[in-house]
Amino acid sequence: MQAIESPPDTFFDPQPPPRRMTHLVKVGSVAVGGGAPVVVQSMTNTDTADIAGSTQQVAELWRAGSELVRLTVNTPEAAAAIPRIREKLDTMGIEAPLIGDFHYNGHQLLSGEPACAEALGKYRINPGNVGFGKKKDSQFGAIIEMALRYGKPVRIGANWGSLDQGLAARLMDENGQRAKPWDAGRVLREALIRSAVDSAERAVTLGLPRERIILSCKVSGVQELIAVYRDLSARCQYALHLGLTEAGMGSKGIVASTAALAVLLQEGIGDTIRISLTPEPGQSRTQEVVVAQELLQTIGLRAFTPLVTACPGCGRTTSTFFQELAKTVQEHVRARMPEWRLQYPGVENLTLAVMGCVVNGPGESRQANIGISLPGTGETPAAPVFIDGEKKMTLRGEHISREFVDIIDDYVRTRYAVRSPD
Repeated sequence: MQAIESPPDTFFDPQPPPRRMTHLVKVGSVAVGGGAPVVVQSMTNTDTADIAGSTQQVAELWRAGSELVRLTVNTPEAAAAIPRIREKLDTMGIEAPLIGDFHYNGHQLLSGEPACAEALGKYRINPGNVGFGKKKDSQFGAIIEMALRYGKPVRIGANWGSLDQGLAARLMDENGQRAKPWDAGRVLREALIRSAVDSAERAVTLGLPRERIILSCKVSGVQELIAVYRDLSARCQYALHLGLTEAGMGSKGIVASTAALAVLLQEGIGDTIRISLTPEPGQSRTQEVVVAQELLQTIGLRAFTPLVTACPGCGRTTSTFFQELAKTVQEHVRARMPEWRLQYPGVENLTLAVMGCVVNGPGESRQANIGISLPGTGETPAAPVFIDGEKKMTLRGEHISREFVDIIDDYVRTRYAVRSPD
């Protein structure tokens, strides 16, 4: 029997793709683009004028791992609250730059509350509603002037739901003159891209450096988002913000966002991301941060917190203990990360495995830094623990969960402790 040869050149490279090179933008102390790691951001859903509530939510998002946090600035009261929120966050040691989200009246709010303009780390402008008719250019220019005055970067974010209707109508008219007219979807995608890119170029003519501009073109459809950003990335070198707008709630929002963003990130497109989830009643706003982190970590672009490889369960695993232990371990390491991140550099790369039976349990456990193979239905009631590929001990009895968590904590303390120079 003749052996089948696989040409080496056809193998898929498992390494993350090279990032598309863009202008480097500094948002406070956070680097976006220019080859820097993809940045995670989120947005509050509090009334920004509620200083205590907004400060608390920014703190929660930051502790969960959001590196930039955006707040709605839609009223004079919201604008006046921004410097006070910034001050409270500073006293708490929370350095997350704040992004002001402006629609319709940003020029008035920034000029009326200069302390807000100074406290924000970045301004977000929507070219579809920054102004209308003859006022559009002057109101856009007023915001750029404030960005220049206070040395702030700007995100010019076009959105499918608030597209510049004048531009869209003009492109529709031009399309009608083509020998082979485009379909309506392509015209609207072109309007979205042109809205962002043309606005960015206007900001440059007003004096704003390209290194202080980030672009986004958000839509709510997966394939549309991929098409828009592929085109946008080919036509400019501005840093790009990725996000599927109005992604939805629960698993639908998570799946839709990751389906779109994973494709683009795999192609090296995207410098900062937000997962726009609709929170379920009573659910923490921080879920969108966790999803963004896990997306970047699972495709190998960044590491944020130890992730747990866990058995999905089958007829061999009728007990729910492996599910409970996997949940306990994942929650434990996430809860400890704010402390571990400061004390144990590199701990975010720790790999863990919680497996449910002898079929894949020992093998998967050996692949992790720390793994446990729990007994399946009918197996001997013993749980071997593997550390760095070697079986180190076997756990039995009622306290396996606590003992396994203690093993993880001890490993972190010894493996990732900062060594003093000799």
